[in-house]
Amino acid sequence: MTLPGLVSVLVIALACAIIVGTLGLIGLRLLARYSLVLQLVVVALATIVSVVSGMAAAASLMYVSDHDLTVFYFVAGVTGSVSLLMAGLLGQWIARDSRHLTLTAASLGRGEPITSAERHSNTEFAALADQLTATGERLRESRDREGKIESARRELVAWISHDLRTPLAGIRAMAEALEDDMVEDPIRYYGQIRGQVDRLNGMVDDLFELSRITSGTLRLNLARVALYDLISDTVADLGPVARAKSLDLRFEGAMGLTILADPRELARAVGNLVMNAVQQSAPGGTIVVSVTEHADGRAVISVQDSAGGIDPADLGRVFEPGWRGTEPRTPEAESASQGRAGLGLAIVDGIVAAHHGEVTVQNTPGGCRFDVLLPAHPEPAGV
Repeated sequence: MTLPGLVSVLVIALACAIIVGTLGLIGLRLLARYSLVLQLVVVALATIVSVVSGMAAAASLMYVSDHDLTVFYFVAGVTGSVSLLMAGLLGQWIARDSRHLTLTAASLGRGEPITSAERHSNTEFAALADQLTATGERLRESRDREGKIESARRELVAWISHDLRTPLAGIRAMAEALEDDMVEDPIRYYGQIRGQVDRLNGMVDDLFELSRITSGTLRLNLARVALYDLISDTVADLGPVARAKSLDLRFEGAMGLTILADPRELARAVGNLVMNAVQQSAPGGTIVVSVTEHADGRAVISVQDSAGGIDPADLGRVFEPGWRGTEPRTPEAESASQGRAGLGLAIVDGIVAAHHGEVTVQNTPGGCRFDVLLPAHPEPAGV
């Protein structure tokens, strides 16, 4: 065939393809709200018609015999039918996967557990289904965490409300008694009112500290801290409180261990642990505060009491704000717990986390032990 003939065939084929393609696009536009299966069939049909029309036009130009043209139409009809059937099957497979993914997304929105189908029509849908499954698992874990946080928040609000009402009621009663001149010893009442105010001030201070921790505004002023000096000072400060309950509070451990930490915040964390042990212990008990060096180079501050241990079911909740356990570990702890906000251990956890350390608790024979593990050189960052 000469070059002009080839050009003529090319122009005819291109014209047929453009005309049929345009009609196909119009058809797809009109079928935009219909099934994907029908749209795929239209695409396949447009392709077949474009090829057949182009070939027919070229054949007529080349004066092909009627017999050969009939054979061509027959072959085109058979192959076109097979192509349409394959397009329909592919469309059904894609529509099936689309329905599955739609149901999966709906289940995801309702918070129901979802599972990925074993087979998909293509790798893209399989990857999307796997991603939806993974997203559902992450959302489930997030909902569980939010549920625990919300439960802890409600518990904290309930305890705080109770703890604030108790000293306020006492202050109101003593103020009314003083106002009505029904008190034989006003000086004693003044001292009791001041004591109740100190308890309220301590609760507010704990709430403020916890709010700084949870909001991420706690910033550490790091300095070289000799743990022996810091902990011995804390033990000395709380010694009178322990002796008032006939408790043996003592410090044991290494003397030369130094780390980079915020001395004020770290002293508060250790003080909270020691005060918790004092409040939970019965008279005659022993509280041992020790310092050791872990095999990985971290410093370990341990506070061990003999207050009977913690219910194993509560070990995972001891650092939640407002947690107080199912019941006090000793009868004395029940009376000591009155007026406390239940924030001390949560504050310890936040301060230790700010130092990029960790705090753990475990039961020991006759009591429990809290271990604070701190790196020697934490990064200077907040929670």
